[in-house]
Amino acid sequence: MKNNYCTLYIARHGETQWNVEHRFQGQKDSPLTENGLRQATELGSKLKNVSFDAVFSSDLFRAMRTAEIAAIEHKLAVNTTALLREHSYGKVEGKLIEEARRELHVAFDEYERLSDEEKFRYKLVPEGESDEQIVARLITFIREASVSYPGKNILVVTHGGLMSAFLVHLGVGTQDNLRIANTGYFILKSDGVDFFIQEMHGVGARKGLI
Repeated sequence: MKNNYCTLYIARHGETQWNVEHRFQGQKDSPLTENGLRQATELGSKLKNVSFDAVFSSDLFRAMRTAEIAAIEHKLAVNTTALLREHSYGKVEGKLIEEARRELHVAFDEYERLSDEEKFRYKLVPEGESDEQIVARLITFIREASVSYPGKNILVVTHGGLMSAFLVHLGVGTQDNLRIANTGYFILKSDGVDFFIQEMHGVGARKGLI
């Protein structure tokens, strides 16, 4: 593999209050729990021996705060970007997942009948985003970062939905069963054109790790 590939450590944010309450977060925010703050510290400890050249995060607070804590020993400022945001879920953001499923039962039922390819393009609500749209955002970021940091290591803190959609796009699992644990991460090498997954930590399915 060429030594000018950028190495991206792409991680999910720590646990939030809405994670605990089983609410749709999307692009609305809720604070990290005490456990989430601890997870961010533990992520930093796991990656403390990696020599990072830059740190990026979603501009949503839960990701930005996780990045600040995880990168504290590296003494690097966190660069934020909307390209790394979670799905927009429109009107269901902030609602309990069970409540949203009842309210949008027709849309959820339709989703279950779709092929994997159709699911990738599906919007849960008209004003929301599909997996296809958010993956396009992430790929734009990866290409820009890879060109700007060839041969370098960068830490990227983002969101579980975005990460799993990208992995599905690369052929790792399916969106129906792929789950990213809070502060789970994968290591990606890219030159802006090719994408190679090197390792995955805290990336799993409902039954067992992938």
